[in-house]
Amino acid sequence: MEKRRVVITGMGLVSPVGNDVESSFKALVEGKNGIDFITLMDASDWKVKIAGEVKNLNFEDYIEKKEIRRSDRVTNLGLVAADEAFKQSKLNLDDIDPYRFGTFVGSGIGGLTTIFEEVKTSVTRGQDRISPFFIPNSIINMVGAKIGIKYKAKGPNLPMVTACSAATNSIGEAFRYIRDGYLDLAFAGGAEAPINEIGVGGFASLKALDFSNDPLYASRPFDQSRTGFVIAEGAGVMILESLEHATKRGAPIIAEIVGYGTTADAFHMTAPDDEANGITKCIELALEDAKIKPEVLGYINAHGTSTVLNDKLETLGIKKALGNHAYDIQISSTKSMTGHALGAAGAIESIAVVKAIETSLIPPTIHLETPDPECDLNYTPNKYVKKDLTYGMNINIGFGGQNAAVIFKKVDV
Repeated sequence: MEKRRVVITGMGLVSPVGNDVESSFKALVEGKNGIDFITLMDASDWKVKIAGEVKNLNFEDYIEKKEIRRSDRVTNLGLVAADEAFKQSKLNLDDIDPYRFGTFVGSGIGGLTTIFEEVKTSVTRGQDRISPFFIPNSIINMVGAKIGIKYKAKGPNLPMVTACSAATNSIGEAFRYIRDGYLDLAFAGGAEAPINEIGVGGFASLKALDFSNDPLYASRPFDQSRTGFVIAEGAGVMILESLEHATKRGAPIIAEIVGYGTTADAFHMTAPDDEANGITKCIELALEDAKIKPEVLGYINAHGTSTVLNDKLETLGIKKALGNHAYDIQISSTKSMTGHALGAAGAIESIAVVKAIETSLIPPTIHLETPDPECDLNYTPNKYVKKDLTYGMNINIGFGGQNAAVIFKKVDV
């Protein structure tokens, strides 16, 4: 079967720096910090008191009140992002074969607040008081399922569950399904809502989080003083379509997806491969899939978590995969502003790459004052850069040794 070109016709975003694509990207370019003290729970006595929370979002503007109450926050965030993407795509559901319309919206954890609240209920009030919505709202596929129900997408609902690579893997797998002819279009992206007692407490126990509780400087990827990431929430969703399908209906074409790579380190539960072989191969596979040389790649939105191991090993992987071009390419970590939204990070950051290609504006890595000597590439420190881009890449790395990379291309259709 002949491989088809795949384009993006809609994007939606809910993030700690904005509740839609335009406001979020504007904030990223301006270097706005979205990290602040936690309000979703009482963290006054907790070791970690800061996070990247979504702010001033009224779910009732997008979802019926009854459905809001019956859903976990992660699903509601996903629905809001999907709403924006759908509207931008100008899809008419009456003109679409619903069985050729898929949903690939991943999450690292899913309905964690529901799990926490209902387990607490079972212990304190007994099993008869557990909500009948406990199981449906806990499972990760429910985010995509509710998006599919709303928009009558009856093709496969396949969320990738690959920790912090979940959204990037979801975008990549949707790309393959459409490119290889199994679908005409799909929702693709990720959602996460981990800011609760067990989400924050669990990552704190792993010693993965920054403990400074300084919202202005806690997330500092590639800086020598970095000590851990800042947990965050959010959702990003794209509408992907075959070029033929999009052109036939006169859809707005934002960008093209041209390459996808994914690997597993098979090394450690939480630490990256100490020679960066997995992420190196992942980048190489994405370039090979896109049929491009490293030299034409203009921008990478790095995973850049602000943890000691990730930042130096991701840097090593970029060097090994790109060779000398690693020192020429523009790189940034927008997690310096949003924090780390786990399974949603890849969607938030992929949208940032697409917008960078569209606007020729590369968002910075803020809080980068004293680079780690092992992190010696151009991370676009503290101020945006204006640069014409044809190709951009997003990279994500997750617990379990997950690696994923997607390459986007400027519209030329």
